[in-house]
Amino acid sequence: MTMVGGATGLDTRQQAWAAAASVPDPEVPCVTVADLGILRSVELVDGVAVARVTPTYSGCPAVLAIELAVEAALRDAGFEARVERVVSPAWTTDWITPEGREKLRDYGIAPPQQASSSIRSLFGEIEVACPRCGSAKTERLSEFGSTACKAHWRCLACREPFDYFKCI
Repeated sequence: MTMVGGATGLDTRQQAWAAAASVPDPEVPCVTVADLGILRSVELVDGVAVARVTPTYSGCPAVLAIELAVEAALRDAGFEARVERVVSPAWTTDWITPEGREKLRDYGIAPPQQASSSIRSLFGEIEVACPRCGSAKTERLSEFGSTACKAHWRCLACREPFDYFKCI
């Protein structure tokens, strides 16, 4: 097993996980790769920390930056590191942790609806609560937000615009 900080076995794997899990998403920096559920696993294989990452979607422009940041975080924590891209099963917004959803809301982004397999949530027939005031009286302004994974909405109660993290 790899030795880091005098720990071996599970403690070392937990250290590797913690290092990789701390990497923020470059497009939505309020959440980490672990919050988003795109960090699938971190294992020690022949002394190398191997992190497995699933892109949010096939055309995500941030995937290479994320992989490099995860590798750098592992190396900074004292590990020899490798990152593997895992594309199956495909990532879904259902993988965002409850903590990640709360971080998005606190940042002013409405988190995606649960149950991404729902036809209603996939095709925009949804009720999105305002992340600022909590009102359900909102309207979609544009299917396109500041990044490909977000849509632009407005609250009719507090009149504030906000992003909604699209259901995938």
